[in-house]
Amino acid sequence: MKRDGFSLSLPLKSEYLTTVRLTVGGLCALCGMDIDLAEDIKVCVTESLLLLQRNGFSEASLCFCVENGLSVEIEGEASDEAKESAENEISYALLGALCEDVSFTKENGRVVAVALKNGK
Repeated sequence: MKRDGFSLSLPLKSEYLTTVRLTVGGLCALCGMDIDLAEDIKVCVTESLLLLQRNGFSEASLCFCVENGLSVEIEGEASDEAKESAENEISYALLGALCEDVSFTKENGRVVAVALKNGK
């Protein structure tokens, strides 16, 4: 069975976050999600990118899959030195509250990838 989706890589700079949010919004519309759920997912993707940035990554790759909702796998690339941040706990709580299914991949105590899944 063929799955619909695509991936992209980008620098973790604030000027790219608007483009990512617009992309996620379009994919949510493609999945038939209501505006409130779409906003939650956009926040989750943005927060995941910020989490990776705070964990020392300067680039990220995103893989989107549109099948029974929207799933996004976000992985840090081009690693710099990890930075400790109290904001990470806030990110974990926000992602857990807004996303139906979220998982974190950690290496040496820092987040290197985030996977998000939301149904319709």
